[in-house]
Amino acid sequence: MNARRRAAALALLIAGALSMSMPVTAQTPPTPPQAAQRPHVVKAPFGAERSDPYYWLRDDRRQDPQVLGYLAAENAYADAVLAPLKPLQDALYAEFTARIQQDDASVPYRERGWWYYTRFEAGKDYPIHARRADAAGVDAAAILAANAAGDFAGEQVLLDVNALAAGKDYYAIGGRAVSQDNRWLVYAEDTNGRRQYTLRIKDLDSGRVLDEAIPGTAGDAVWADDNRTFFYIENDPVTLLGNKVRRHVVGTDPKQDPVVYAEPDDSFYMGLGRTRDDRYLLIVLDSTVSNEVRYAPADAPDAFAVLAPRERGVEYDADHHGGRWVIRTNADGATNFKLVTAADGSTSRRDWQDWIAHDPQVFIEGFELFDGFTAVAERSGGLERVRVHRADGSEEYLAADEPAYAMGLDVNSEPDSDWLRYGYTSLTTPATVYETNVRTGERRLLKRQPVPGYDPAQYVTERVWAPARDGTRVPVSIVYRKGFAKNGKAALLQYGYGSYGLSMDPAFSPTVVSLLDRGMVYAIAHIRGGQELGRQWYEDGKLLKKQNTFTDFIDVTDFLVREGYAAPDRVAAYGGSAGGLLMGAIANMAPQKYRVILSQVPFVDVVTTMLDPSIPLTTNEYDEWGNPEQPEYYRYMLGYSPYDNLRAQAYPAMFVGTGLWDSQVQYWEPAKYVARLRTLDTSGQPVVFRINMEAGHGGKSGRFRRYREQAEMYAFLLDRLGVPARADAR
Repeated sequence: MNARRRAAALALLIAGALSMSMPVTAQTPPTPPQAAQRPHVVKAPFGAERSDPYYWLRDDRRQDPQVLGYLAAENAYADAVLAPLKPLQDALYAEFTARIQQDDASVPYRERGWWYYTRFEAGKDYPIHARRADAAGVDAAAILAANAAGDFAGEQVLLDVNALAAGKDYYAIGGRAVSQDNRWLVYAEDTNGRRQYTLRIKDLDSGRVLDEAIPGTAGDAVWADDNRTFFYIENDPVTLLGNKVRRHVVGTDPKQDPVVYAEPDDSFYMGLGRTRDDRYLLIVLDSTVSNEVRYAPADAPDAFAVLAPRERGVEYDADHHGGRWVIRTNADGATNFKLVTAADGSTSRRDWQDWIAHDPQVFIEGFELFDGFTAVAERSGGLERVRVHRADGSEEYLAADEPAYAMGLDVNSEPDSDWLRYGYTSLTTPATVYETNVRTGERRLLKRQPVPGYDPAQYVTERVWAPARDGTRVPVSIVYRKGFAKNGKAALLQYGYGSYGLSMDPAFSPTVVSLLDRGMVYAIAHIRGGQELGRQWYEDGKLLKKQNTFTDFIDVTDFLVREGYAAPDRVAAYGGSAGGLLMGAIANMAPQKYRVILSQVPFVDVVTTMLDPSIPLTTNEYDEWGNPEQPEYYRYMLGYSPYDNLRAQAYPAMFVGTGLWDSQVQYWEPAKYVARLRTLDTSGQPVVFRINMEAGHGGKSGRFRRYREQAEMYAFLLDRLGVPARADAR
């Protein structure tokens, strides 16, 4: 019996734990389930105590009948509330999927004599990962044309994920790595959405998958040059954090794989890689405020040397090409990062030499090394750009034609090329891949994502600046349909995130188009806590400045209403994960400003989670949120934690989503939040809590199934905002 059916059956057995609703009839509106309250005290090490009567909803094993029954009851209530919107859901789903080119393929890239790409077949949910051998007349354009024509002669299928996912409620492929001789493929699979991957090995010559599966990994793998050895990251079985690097030799028992590195500090994430010139294998260790890179020769990876020992407050990442290390770092006060170089064999920061200087107005995000030039990904004025830095010292920037856009380096697998690939998109322009010849200046369009039925000329994008209450100017990206009148009558969906220094760039969304076609405005608030305006923008939205994230979002709402982009009673807000924390905070702080709030996998029980180091991600994030074992941080976090600040007041209508197997934000956070909210909300507005019983943080697997979830949520949104169900057919 699958998890959903088991939970539904258990819902019938728990009358003692829950006050369940009466059966729904045509005359009786659905009544939400009420979770029982059980005394529980959460203690901080310094003596502070908090009451948490819904703590019992935490079940680490996901097997407690009463917990599963409560979740099933919430899903049943969601079904009942949303049932009248089924025609609108179906219409939205049809619109979303009609904008998808079903038999689509990615732009191929060449590596070691093969062209690699991913393609989809019409009507199928999962991708096919494939490659074709390089030959005369074979290039990215030729392969794209062949794929579009259904000509797969000469194609070698690496993984048909449709076949692998058959019969499974959830299936996803994580990392993939091909050996240097092109024979072996190691790939990672996840069958419940918890991001705990099993590594499998496939012989690409014979097509046989070996028996030596390796469970409990982070999904990363990197091959040594002997084409028999690869390295991988093993996860801690409790915290689910990667803490060991092991070495595996094809054909041996994985249980005997030796540990080559063990990380003692559980505030660091781990990753693996190869340098640009393929000379070295890398173990990359990242925390919020420091990094460390270890490297070993790819042809003899017997021991990993430290490139530069970790130092608190010093961040760096590195690559190797042309006989030297190139390092991006914030060392020596380079808040927005700079590029430095170091000689081959370097093991200390004392060896670093400045190369591309720090600029307080320009944030360096990344770089790619080529034989004759370096491509530098930057941010300036809240927008992305790519700088080409030539060996002779000359520079130029790639052009953009819209006021709000996203631009970044694409796959550039071969350094001995004059062609630089980059991606471009905006709120009106679908994802586009260009390549430009840095020697001649020629630019080629490799692909623009086809969106059937979509005409970008019918939509308008803007970049505006909203004043925050402390005088800071916050960038906002806006899109609407041409002909929109800025008269203060429209409905608005405002999206935000504002954490971890992640920038929410204005990218095209095929689902947002359905909102615009119904007369809505869509806006992204680039609030503090992201990195849109450089490193300081992030620093001003974390730790003891976290409240700036929330007040920025509210101030953007006020600005957009004041400027006529939306009616004051027709504003909706949307965020997920740490953006769900944002949603919970603004719901407590300014509930009257929002008609609807959409909150996916929300991080809403901040203090309790951060007090528990056994929960995945907790220890890694003390430098993001603070460690509540320290009184100063405890009090500050308690001041905004959404769960702890719920109170008797009128809240907006809400749609809250989670996944039972989420390892990033555990399901019990939104479950507890919704349970407490139901006892305090005086508005009478619906609070829908949708639990995906077969998925984790990213929702359902498959490219179509997730659009069902999106259609359900958007139908709720449109209904609560009073937006016409029918799209404008102009």
